[in-house]
Amino acid sequence: MQPTGSRSRRSPTRDATDSGQDNKATERVVAGAVQAEDTPLDVSLRPRRLTDFVGQEQVKDNLGIAIQAAKLRGEPLDHVIIYGPPGLGKTTLAHIIAQEMEVSIRVTSGPAIERAGDMAAILTGLKPWDVLFIDEIHRLSRPVEEVLYSAMEDFFLSWMVGKGLAARNVNLRINPFTLVGATTRFSLVSAPLRDRFGSVFRLDYYQQPDMELVVGRSAQLLGVEAEGAGVTEIALRSRGTPRVANRLLRRSRDYAQVMAEGRITGQVAREALEMLKVDALGLDQSDHRLLTSLIDKFEGGPVGLETLAASLSEDSDTVMEVWEPYLLQLGFLDRTPRGRVATRRAYAHLGRVYPEAVAQDQGRLAGL
Repeated sequence: MQPTGSRSRRSPTRDATDSGQDNKATERVVAGAVQAEDTPLDVSLRPRRLTDFVGQEQVKDNLGIAIQAAKLRGEPLDHVIIYGPPGLGKTTLAHIIAQEMEVSIRVTSGPAIERAGDMAAILTGLKPWDVLFIDEIHRLSRPVEEVLYSAMEDFFLSWMVGKGLAARNVNLRINPFTLVGATTRFSLVSAPLRDRFGSVFRLDYYQQPDMELVVGRSAQLLGVEAEGAGVTEIALRSRGTPRVANRLLRRSRDYAQVMAEGRITGQVAREALEMLKVDALGLDQSDHRLLTSLIDKFEGGPVGLETLAASLSEDSDTVMEVWEPYLLQLGFLDRTPRGRVATRRAYAHLGRVYPEAVAQDQGRLAGL
C-alpha cells in the first residue's frame, strides 16, 4: 500500500496512443456522419467531476462512496466495470474516477491489445494508483485476459518465457492500480474476469429532465443561445443518450447560425431536426428503415436476426447492438423465440394499420 502523503497528484490526461477510439465500428451515427469537429468537442463537453455528471444517481452515489472510502484508507479504488448502451457516459465516468482519485489515466480498448506482451507492457508502465481504462473489455482475447487475473488480484504478472525445455516462468511485481472496464455486452465478459471486479455498474437511458440538463449544459459550454423550448425539443429527440444530444445540438446550432441568427428556439430546433430526418421520438432514417423492412418485407415478423440484417445490408451485430436497444426500449420491437416482431406501437408510429392476423399470431407466440 502506498501512503497517502507520498502519492503524487498528477493531471489525469495521459492517454495511450493505442486508445482504440476508432474501434467502435458498431457505433451508429444518428442522422449523418460524425464530422471532424465532433471529436474534440465531445472531450470538451465531458463533465470532469462526479458532481457535474448528470443523471445515473444510484451509480454516482455508490461510486462516490467507494472513491471517498478508498482515499480515506490510502488505497487504490477497487476495480470497476461499467456496462450499458453506447453514448451513456462509460468513458466519461472512467475519466471522472481518475480525476476524483487525483491520478493519471491510461486509455486503451479490447481489440487494440492483441498479445499478452502488449498487456504486460501497459501494466508495467502504470504508476501507483493509476487508472487503466479498457473500452469494449469483452473483446479481449483469452491469453490477454489471463494476464489480467494475477495483476488485478495480487498486482503481479506471471507468464511463460521460451518453449520446451527452455521454458521458464517469470513473475514481476507491478504497481497497485485500478482497472475500469467498459462494455456494451456485459454477458460476453467471461466469468473469471467479471468476478475480479469489486464494483459493477449499469448505465440506463436518461429520462427527459436529465436530458434537458445535459443539453442546457452543453449549450452553455458551446456558447449557443438556446431557449427552453429549443432545449426541450432537442432533448426529446436525443434517444435518452447524451452523446446523441450533443450531436443534435451541434447540428441545430449550425442550422440556427445560417437560418435563425444563431438562436435556437423550439421552432428552429424542430426545423433543424426535421431536416436531419429525426422524428419526435428520436428515430432516424435507419430506425424507420428497420421497422418498415420488418413490416413490409416480413409482414411484421417474426423474422430471424440474420435475415433481417441481410435485408438491411447490415451486419447482425450492428442491428442487435446499435439499432435494436432503443426500439426495444420504446416497445416498437419484440425479440421472440421465432425472431424479431414489430409491435402494435410500431405500426401506430408509422401510421400503419395493425393487421388482425399479426395480432393473433403474436398472441400464439406469447403463449409459447
